[in-house]
Amino acid sequence: MGLPVAERWFEHRQLDQGVLWLYEPHVIPFARCNIWLVKGRARDLLIDSGMGVKSLRAYLEPFLDKPLLVVATHTHFDHIGSHHEFEARAVHRKEAEILARPSRMKTLADVYVSDAILTAYPDPAFDPARYEVVGAPATRLLGEGDRIDLGDRAFEVLHLPGHSPGSVALWERPSGILFSGDAVYDGPLVDDSYHSVIEDYLASMERLRALPVVLVHAGHFPSFGRTRMIELVDDYLAGRRRPGCPLEGGTERRVHGSG
Repeated sequence: MGLPVAERWFEHRQLDQGVLWLYEPHVIPFARCNIWLVKGRARDLLIDSGMGVKSLRAYLEPFLDKPLLVVATHTHFDHIGSHHEFEARAVHRKEAEILARPSRMKTLADVYVSDAILTAYPDPAFDPARYEVVGAPATRLLGEGDRIDLGDRAFEVLHLPGHSPGSVALWERPSGILFSGDAVYDGPLVDDSYHSVIEDYLASMERLRALPVVLVHAGHFPSFGRTRMIELVDDYLAGRRRPGCPLEGGTERRVHGSG
């Protein structure tokens, strides 16, 4: 027998500072993307969009009352699945081609999407082996230092490659809030995909360590503060810099983490 069918695919929780946290409870924690809706005075910001197996746009409709920009922190399947449902889409220029023309290989769906990452199906006809991300060409290309202005608050784009070539984080300097994507989160970090580069990841971690972060809303697992971020960064740096540790990605692909 297959998996049961979920009655409800998304859940959400209202956080402080105008942030709504959305997630897919029937995806196991290692592969469950955190989706962040940030409310602004002039426009709203959606950071990542989950697997795309149910309509995120329909679920978000009660919360959408102004123009919305959807940012991809990177283009792995669990972060861009619903981007095609929204009109304004932003991604780092190094991954724009994947967002526009995704494939199971390029989005890591071929490695990770199976019954092993699910506790229920979104509908009776769902087949993990046939899952694909729908293409969603970017309407805005992001680069280091770009500014995303919501009217009463703004976020700076930080290019933090390593996990993937176009990984970005969004940094709100006055509040100290960092939306880190998969550059850092409180779980086993993935640096072994086909386009991971460990030397880039090390440099990105050094940069994160110097950032005066107060709160990190990451791509996976619970949010955390600066002390925990430093621990995670230092653990990664120490592990990858020990003698005999290879400084190259793409050497092993396993279902231990997220895309």
